[in-house]
Amino acid sequence: MRFQPILVDVLLAVVLTGLMTATVVAYGGADPSAFALIVLMIAPIAVRQRAPVITMCVMLGALTVYAMLNDDLFINTGLGVLVAMFTVATLRPRWVAALMFAATTLVMASVYLTLSPVMTWPETMQAIVIVLVAWGLGESTRRWGERVEHLAERATQAAADERIRIARELHDVVAHHMSVVSLQAGVAQYVLDSDLATARQAIATVGDTSREALTEMRRLLDVLRIDGHGELGPQPGLADLDGLVARMRRAGVPVDVEVRGERRPLAPGPDLCAYRVAQESLTNILKHAGPATARVTLDYTAGHLLTLEIVNTGNPPPPPGPGHTPRGIHNMRERAELYGGTVTAGPVDGGFGVVLRLPTGRDR
Repeated sequence: MRFQPILVDVLLAVVLTGLMTATVVAYGGADPSAFALIVLMIAPIAVRQRAPVITMCVMLGALTVYAMLNDDLFINTGLGVLVAMFTVATLRPRWVAALMFAATTLVMASVYLTLSPVMTWPETMQAIVIVLVAWGLGESTRRWGERVEHLAERATQAAADERIRIARELHDVVAHHMSVVSLQAGVAQYVLDSDLATARQAIATVGDTSREALTEMRRLLDVLRIDGHGELGPQPGLADLDGLVARMRRAGVPVDVEVRGERRPLAPGPDLCAYRVAQESLTNILKHAGPATARVTLDYTAGHLLTLEIVNTGNPPPPPGPGHTPRGIHNMRERAELYGGTVTAGPVDGGFGVVLRLPTGRDR
């Protein structure tokens, strides 16, 4: 069973008040007004988390009045003040805790050195140091709580970022492969009676593309498995570009590939980013450009910079509305920015071009 914090504080106040009352009785008793002050020195702990500063002020005031009326101070008269000091340091800003510590020091010095004939200055200093320790413990607790809260926020943000990344991956997989499947299924239906060979080739392309889509989706779903038994496979990269180009050619889009400079491997993140930009760009050609040819250029000659250019000769995509960026281009730019790259897109040479510039992290 879990108790609410206020119930725990009430129970603590009752127990400590009873102990202090028993201590007074053991020391010879006190008049009713003294017992009332004793209650005020410890009972406010019950509301310490709701009003820590007021709680501490009430306790300090009760301690001062009690000392003025009773010369024979007993041990534990400042126990409630220690708890209150810890609470203020935990729940309130540092400057508030400093003011309350200064007020406590002043009260203790006045009570123990001026009003009490039985306390010496070393004992008074010891009491002040104990209050200082309570302040330090409260400050440490507050910092620990802030750190835990910060880590929780980071974990929440990381989870949100991961959901966005997976959603983007699913979008790319579905948009590309389903576009090819839809187009080839339409071709097969159109030529089924007039060109059986072309229809068979289109149906075979549908089968190959759907299997590749299922494979990529299984990879993403394996990432989401929590039982640790998923068979994780590598994400696609530029090494799979030839397969992507082959699918586009089977879908009816002639694609030429040119590589400038010496190919070199990229880190997994940038490698996936480059592949997805190429995939999204070629898919857009298939969906929007009509009869078109495409050229993919990989340029490694800049040393630490990879330039990927996809240009088509077909119809440009419909112009976006004012202030609106097409979703596909927006996703490509977000991917590139994650790795310090940029994506530019626009009409070129009577067609449309997408250019990705991506740091490779290596100097030649």
